[in-house]
Amino acid sequence: MWNFRYTLSRKQESVIEAQATTDNVPQQTSARKDGRRKRLMALFALAVPLLAAAAPKTAPTAATPADSLQVLHWWQSASERRAVDLLAERLGQQHVQWRDTMVPGGSGIGAGIVLRSRVLAKDAPEVAQLNGIVIRDWARLGLLADLDQVAARGDWDRQLLPGVAALIRPGQHVVAAPLGIHRINILFHNRALFARHGLAAPVTWPEFERAAEVLQRAGVTPLAQSSEPWQVATLFETLVLAEGGAVYFRQLFQQREPAAFTDPRLGRALARLRALKRWMGSPVRELTWAEEARKLADGSAAMLVMGDWAKGELNALGLNSERDFGCGAVPGTAAFHLYTVDTLSMLAAHPARRGAQETLAAMVMQPAVQRDYSRVKGSVPVLRAPDLGAMDGCARASWTLFASSAAVHAPSMAHRMATDETARDAMVAELHRFFLNERVAVADTQRRLGVIGRRPQDR
Repeated sequence: MWNFRYTLSRKQESVIEAQATTDNVPQQTSARKDGRRKRLMALFALAVPLLAAAAPKTAPTAATPADSLQVLHWWQSASERRAVDLLAERLGQQHVQWRDTMVPGGSGIGAGIVLRSRVLAKDAPEVAQLNGIVIRDWARLGLLADLDQVAARGDWDRQLLPGVAALIRPGQHVVAAPLGIHRINILFHNRALFARHGLAAPVTWPEFERAAEVLQRAGVTPLAQSSEPWQVATLFETLVLAEGGAVYFRQLFQQREPAAFTDPRLGRALARLRALKRWMGSPVRELTWAEEARKLADGSAAMLVMGDWAKGELNALGLNSERDFGCGAVPGTAAFHLYTVDTLSMLAAHPARRGAQETLAAMVMQPAVQRDYSRVKGSVPVLRAPDLGAMDGCARASWTLFASSAAVHAPSMAHRMATDETARDAMVAELHRFFLNERVAVADTQRRLGVIGRRPQDR
């Protein structure tokens, strides 16, 4: 497998993410019409010097094979790299080379900037990791190749879970190949620590508080949490789901109904986010999600709210969900599935690589690839009839709930499943500001989120 990685420092990643989010504050309403283009150009101008410094000093001299695909993504952790290696190996068995281009950054902001800059420079990769609403936006610009023939040959309409089928067909055409479904509203706990202190896995917030008190008195950080913006937003949206359920969650983040932003449930979720800080240790450092997972693994922290990609990372560290860690729902969310879906889209700028692109798209839908990818990544297959016997208890619970009904679905705001990037980035920035600054009032943040969430018809 051919490998290239953009290696940005943590400071450079933070600069890019801060610029991407703070460009979208509520006061911007008068410039909405041309804001997206200005943001793209501003981000491009910011990213070019950083990425140029990170790029290799000399380009590869060997000719690029015709039967190869450059895949741009942000999968960086140990378990994510194993998942990439698995896909590359299986694609190689189809006589297509996977040319790997990884851009660091857990939320994908850096990868998005690199992809946009390369498209503007007419140097688009053949394949890119695009998630959620972003798929629709890129398809509307005519930048994605349709996969209709692949989908028809593979009978995707009957093979895929309905929610996934709708995601990858945002218009008239199928424009993405789905890899796996991640459940986000999971409360992981270290089984050994809980057993040592005579604790049961909490299923209510009072039980969580009592366990946290015991653990904190014993010198253990009760809740691992990073101050990284997307991780703060991920925790917050699980709290919204706990307060309001899936219907309210969709009203707030997907439909962006004005009444949802003035609802007291939003204020209670903000208040709980702030209250949980007492269990996170001080100061709350900006760590990667993989570093937070390692804290749970080594026992320096007892609990972690994170998507089930953390399960993949814990497995990569040699831990087992039946023996070493538990993965129940965040209190108040057991009946709901807060989710994101891993997908790959094929860029339309490479008609000569169309055959290789279709090979990759067909391959990721093979039941064996779905099973093996999800086992490594921590996700669950997108298929209607996967091999449930090959899943652990955490995965079976996730797939069964997601497949049960669309009514339980809560498409993630933080992970681009619910709303456009402009609103998403501004909400993440506002939540980060609230999290870091104790002087910012709940009511002020709720009001500012309401301004950010205004739909065009409400302005």
